[in-house]
Amino acid sequence: MDELRSLIGIPSIWTSLIRVEERLLEAATADDAYLTKISQHLLLAGGKRFRPLLALLAAEFGPADDHRPVEAGVAVELIHVGSLYHDDVIDESDVRRGTPSVNANWSNTVAILAGDFLMARASEVAATHLSQESVRLLAATYADLVEGQTKELQLEGNLDHSIDEYNEVIGGKTASLIRTSARLGAAAADAPGPIVDALAEWAWEIGMVFQIADDALDLVANEETIGKPAGSDIREGTFTAPVLLAAQGPSGDRIRELLSAPMPYSDEAVREIISIVRSGGYIDEALSDASRRLDTASKALDRLPHGEARSILETLGSYLLNRVEAARPA
Repeated sequence: MDELRSLIGIPSIWTSLIRVEERLLEAATADDAYLTKISQHLLLAGGKRFRPLLALLAAEFGPADDHRPVEAGVAVELIHVGSLYHDDVIDESDVRRGTPSVNANWSNTVAILAGDFLMARASEVAATHLSQESVRLLAATYADLVEGQTKELQLEGNLDHSIDEYNEVIGGKTASLIRTSARLGAAAADAPGPIVDALAEWAWEIGMVFQIADDALDLVANEETIGKPAGSDIREGTFTAPVLLAAQGPSGDRIRELLSAPMPYSDEAVREIISIVRSGGYIDEALSDASRRLDTASKALDRLPHGEARSILETLGSYLLNRVEAARPA
């Protein structure tokens, strides 16, 4: 969060983010105290709030100056956190953001119900404070998230699927909501249609870069940096771009041998695969695709008016890739 704070030098955005935090807890409050505790568990654990920040930044391109951009940030973050509750059940994760996951702390059933509750609250926020179109957009985005997750489940343990299929997964699971964050924030501030469209196009590419970088972090960072054990994706049979590329290389047979055991794969197997991926340059190869996407994103920004907000957007992609470089072992 400190890095983002130094990057986003518009004080009013950080003031609005404080209100987003307050509203998130309000929206996650149920009549039942037990459900409230569970629904607020991951919200209280913190996080970068990348999606609300994008909504607030996008709102800088519109003339309106009221509460709606805050509500847009609340809606997209509720969708995001609710989906994390569900993801942790699917992945049988024990840790999220450095704290025990809801499914580990309580149960799978409770985690699913709390995730459903947060997503329902997102729709309620949008219907109350935004527009009918925003409700439709959030529903369509959640459908994209589900499709991406379903695609990922179908590819679980499969080393032979293509990079195009990997891109379909991360487009649905990640880029779709990041695109919606920008679109919703800009629309909440009454930005003109062409500006909203340009921001959405930029955000789609940034969303893809976000996930490519996050997947690379899983292969280069430690648990303290990413809030979960390194190599978690491999251990769960989720093979991201660097691993898929490595499986097609000279060490592909060894990778397949290591992954011939039942899941979850052993720590020793995961460590050796990470070593192969790092030494073979496959992380850099995946990040090269991310750099190309940043070039495409920059072209969308050319259609936006010059100003501080646009300058910040121009630096966000580099920030995402720099996180990977900073986490690489010396």
